[in-house]
Amino acid sequence: MTGLTVYERLNRLGITLPSASEPAAKYANYVKVNNLLFVSGKGPAGNPDGKLGEDFTTIAGYQFARQAGIEVLAVLQSAAGSLDNVKRVVKIQGFVNATPHFKEHHKVLDGCSDLMLDVFGDKGAHARSVFGAVSLRDNLPIIIDSLFEIEQ
Repeated sequence: MTGLTVYERLNRLGITLPSASEPAAKYANYVKVNNLLFVSGKGPAGNPDGKLGEDFTTIAGYQFARQAGIEVLAVLQSAAGSLDNVKRVVKIQGFVNATPHFKEHHKVLDGCSDLMLDVFGDKGAHARSVFGAVSLRDNLPIIIDSLFEIEQ
């Protein structure tokens, strides 16, 4: 999808962004510092409940990470005014609610990473890290924390 705008890519992917979700507690949805936009942790739509390796497969986790990425994009659009104002996806950090023996955290987070590359092309290449967690708020299967460079 080279040469397409972000919104053309979203359209081709069949993605309609939801309204930005509100924070789950007392914190900001995002914080802007100069040209960096820090988006607070977002989970998948529908608030699925469960752990990878027990309640969900790696494939389901991939889809949850993709859904959480769409939630991140909704906040990003709200904060930046337009996804066209994104200069770069800087970092994606994933927290995977998983059993102690689950070993495919990286494959789960690929759902969000692939989405960012699909939507932003070369600007979607990012640093990342993923962690297994014994629990997450509301027993979500994944939470995505992210950082973007935007136009000033």
